[in-house]
Amino acid sequence: MLSTQVKDGVDRSPNRSLLYALGYTDEELARPLIGVVSSYNEIVPGHMNLDKIAEAVKAGIRAAGGTPVMFPAIAVCDGIAMGHVGMKYSLVTRDLIADSTEAMAMAHQFDGLVMIPNCDKNVPGLLMAAARLNIPTIFCSGGPMLAGRLEDGRRTCLSHMFEAVGAYHAGKLDEAGVAEYTENACPTCGSCSGMYTANSMNCLTEAIGMALRGNGTIPAVHSARLRLAKHTGMKIMELVEKNIRPRDIMTAAAFHNAETVDMALGCSTNTMLHLPAIAHEAGVDIDLHMVNEISAKTPNLCHLAPAGDTFMEDLDAAGGVWAVMKELTKKGLLDTSLMTVTGRTVAENLEDVSNKNEKLIRPVEAPYSSEGGIAVLFGNLAPDGCVVKQSAVAAEMMVHEGPARVFNSEDEAIKVIYAGGIQKGDVVVIRYEGPKGGPGMREMLNPTSAIAGMGLDKDVALITDGRFSGATRGASIGHVSPEAASGGPIGLVEDGDMIAIDITKKTIELKVSGQVLAARKAALVMPEPRIKTGYLARYAKMVSSADKGAILE
Repeated sequence: MLSTQVKDGVDRSPNRSLLYALGYTDEELARPLIGVVSSYNEIVPGHMNLDKIAEAVKAGIRAAGGTPVMFPAIAVCDGIAMGHVGMKYSLVTRDLIADSTEAMAMAHQFDGLVMIPNCDKNVPGLLMAAARLNIPTIFCSGGPMLAGRLEDGRRTCLSHMFEAVGAYHAGKLDEAGVAEYTENACPTCGSCSGMYTANSMNCLTEAIGMALRGNGTIPAVHSARLRLAKHTGMKIMELVEKNIRPRDIMTAAAFHNAETVDMALGCSTNTMLHLPAIAHEAGVDIDLHMVNEISAKTPNLCHLAPAGDTFMEDLDAAGGVWAVMKELTKKGLLDTSLMTVTGRTVAENLEDVSNKNEKLIRPVEAPYSSEGGIAVLFGNLAPDGCVVKQSAVAAEMMVHEGPARVFNSEDEAIKVIYAGGIQKGDVVVIRYEGPKGGPGMREMLNPTSAIAGMGLDKDVALITDGRFSGATRGASIGHVSPEAASGGPIGLVEDGDMIAIDITKKTIELKVSGQVLAARKAALVMPEPRIKTGYLARYAKMVSSADKGAILE
């Protein structure tokens, strides 16, 4: 056991004396030491219940013969951070979480780890750490929030809340209407109730084989979540005994499975940042061209919010992620021979699984669309690719051409959008918001929600080298690579330039001649970095482009 390095023998007596200082007995120290990485805090709704999840995990570890040792991981609430400088600090925490977890695990030589994340960057950060450390590890998230309910009985969620602000600025909703959404959109603890980034990543943790069934879908407030946590604590002891490690599970084929499930579920575009970053830590390369190949073969089976009007609690009742996977196996779209944290293969896991609601999880023979939920577009505006959640795009916007309205920051854009300065047909371009230029690659939920709330989501496209919340819908195209701050073509766009988008053909073109673009590039004066000190400045110097997962190099 790794923990012998800190607890066994005369030479480790000083180390052991410090473990005694913590109150551990010889009986406890004779067992495997299991690190319990808890993301509990009192500012993130998705994390306010993780103290209870951690206690349940610890109970499971003790029941199976281990000694749990808890330590923390940070987490940002993207919704609270949205629309101000705080959003610059969201994506960057993914790497802080991975690095700090690595440091704690290596310093204290745990025999295994149970990761307890829930929200957006917390899940991929801990998956990155798991792949990097490669000691037996299993995940148990805090679970999704229940959907809200308005006075007239309609269900609602956070994406509706942001769109309500856009409707207010368009004169379509009064302050009382906004207040009703404010009071009802987020009724419980948990990760926000649609197929947004947090729930997408928790579902994909199941798909890749690193969590037990229900991890992505059992509501946070259900007692089944506590039972799942106890079983997770028990299961880590089996993984330690059998020495089943993350890289035994997170193989190239497992990432292919995860991408396939991603397409079927209609997950957040942020998965196109996180899966490549996790794969990088596991020694696996994910190329964005591969994403389109998988999408072309994978039917989209689910339309959860923001693409539709169903929520995570509905997916759970329909059979959850494994029911979606079972549908995909009918066309041989998954490698079912792969090992998972259950100690069994994907095929064995799915033996007794069924789809309990074919209206929510469409049969693979009758999907919402024959292609997956995400598309990667290429062209002279994005030579290295850009990403759109095509399952949440109105049919009218799958092909669009219009004049550019160019903004050098989200703040500039939102002022004009709220003032009614965007016209039908426009292509809003927001640049210098990428990983390096932001720095930190802010989510653009405010402008996209404003456009949707104003009723322009079927008439206006938005393109950025930043990124979008999983709650975004419409022709919102992000992750444009290379970004403006790295000299990408998006930095050369001028007001009135025509931009042609064809999501069906996976293309995005700036209709300006190469000669004109070359002249603009020669005359371009790059803006000064917005932030020159602290962590964000260091991050900007080390971060890669979005097409590589915004990893630190």
